[in-house]
Amino acid sequence: MSAGPDLQLRDPSDLDALLERAARETVVLFKHSTACPISAHAYGELVRFVRARANGAPLVALVRVIEERAVSRAIEQRLGVRHESPQAIVLRGGVPAATLSHGEITADALREASGGATPSSGTGR
Repeated sequence: MSAGPDLQLRDPSDLDALLERAARETVVLFKHSTACPISAHAYGELVRFVRARANGAPLVALVRVIEERAVSRAIEQRLGVRHESPQAIVLRGGVPAATLSHGEITADALREASGGATPSSGTGR
């Protein structure tokens, strides 16, 4: 298994494909600023979450907000979620089910918000 996100969104068309997938499965969309130490810490928590997932679910996608500004803007417009960075948006049924930002982003909070089971928790709830 990868030690990081499952995929990276580089173009608004990547977001379209992800939202189609999010209609069928839970997705964690992580917005990351490569210039921010708070975001670097949150990214470390995201990696902990990814490593602990059972069966690789939920899917985790990354957007670097500085490098992929068009994607970051498209997320705000299409999902109606005010931009923050770092930010984790949990999508269920194609719509935002939970959002976490800054210090709220921990491996445990991501697991709880996404319903993602880990070996230690069994059900994630």
